[in-house]
Amino acid sequence: MARKAGKERVEPGEIVEARVDVVMMNDITGPLAIESFREIADRVWDPKRVVMILDHQMPPNSMEIARDHAMMRNFAKEQGIENFFAEGICHQVLPEKGFALPGFLILGADSHTCTYGAFGSFATGVGSTDLAAAMAFGKLWLRVPESVKIVLEGRLGRRVYPKDVILYLVGEIGVDGATYQALEFHGEIVKKMSIGGRMTLCNMGVEMGAKTALVPPDTSTRKYVEGRARFPFEEMRSDPDAEYAEERIYSLSKLEPQVACPHRVDNVKPVREVEGKEIDQAFLGSCTNGRTEDLLEAAKILKGRKIHPRVRMLVVPASRETYLEALRLGIIEKLVEAGAILGPPGCGACMGSYIGVLGPGEVCVSSSNRNFLGRMGSPEAEIYLASPATVAASALKGRLTDPRDV
Repeated sequence: MARKAGKERVEPGEIVEARVDVVMMNDITGPLAIESFREIADRVWDPKRVVMILDHQMPPNSMEIARDHAMMRNFAKEQGIENFFAEGICHQVLPEKGFALPGFLILGADSHTCTYGAFGSFATGVGSTDLAAAMAFGKLWLRVPESVKIVLEGRLGRRVYPKDVILYLVGEIGVDGATYQALEFHGEIVKKMSIGGRMTLCNMGVEMGAKTALVPPDTSTRKYVEGRARFPFEEMRSDPDAEYAEERIYSLSKLEPQVACPHRVDNVKPVREVEGKEIDQAFLGSCTNGRTEDLLEAAKILKGRKIHPRVRMLVVPASRETYLEALRLGIIEKLVEAGAILGPPGCGACMGSYIGVLGPGEVCVSSSNRNFLGRMGSPEAEIYLASPATVAASALKGRLTDPRDV
């Protein structure tokens, strides 16, 4: 934050005018951002650093949405912004295209922009009008957050995944337990996580109220961004003697598969405590768990088997790149043979926008990040959040199931 503000040092609570590296909008937030932008500027400050992605309702399912998409496409053409409209979920596509880089300050008009912290970026969600200002001037006022160090020790057990880790942490810390703080994830478990696993961790930092969530860049980070990076970058880490507002240490060797029960993300329990609950829908996808490794874990469970006849299972790859990789590896074939319904790359059923809308009384187990009342359709429906393995095991049995038992 000091570097982006052109200062030697900043303190938590200080408000700075920070230089932005990348701004991002999607089809939910884009139209308002563009309308606000028109009131303050004619040209974006740098079209190479503006990312526009259509993902929440892509392809459009109404005339109103189609109109909004056309507005965004026209704005991109006018401003010389590269077209990523049909590539998938913004939080998967932006890193794939080389915009999420260590040491970057990234603003996105979407709350889960904190996902990019997996690459050592300070990434945070802002409102559409704030994004309009950042698009116009390449900078924005931000308050410097306090930092909280979270150390994850031990070794994850069989069929226990990063999603189980972050659900457990949300349950421990609470939905407002880290409000406007920067969460730093450390420890052996984090070091051994894939980039996708780290993205899952950081993605749900906002579910604790965090301003951002970060993993210190390392060899895995460099390996991912090598050949993708669009701009020069400089890695940044906390000093060895850094002071934190709080340090939390968790030993997770005995962690079991977790599930967030309706209607709060911090209403978290081990799957064993709620297994047996019958489900109507299983959703595998979203910016939290729609990557190739997530689809693979589900395919391992469903290979050669059939999804329960009462359950509709929706599988939505996070991006075109994910879709193609899963096709080449035979993952898609295994999922479809098991009875899954495949959707186009995008947000899918996560926000109940155009596929997988829940009816009254229906129960869904989802690999997404929010289970708010009415999030996926009817306010009389119930949503349980879980790992891809738990989603697949539950789809197979027709009820919430510990994936270790399949």
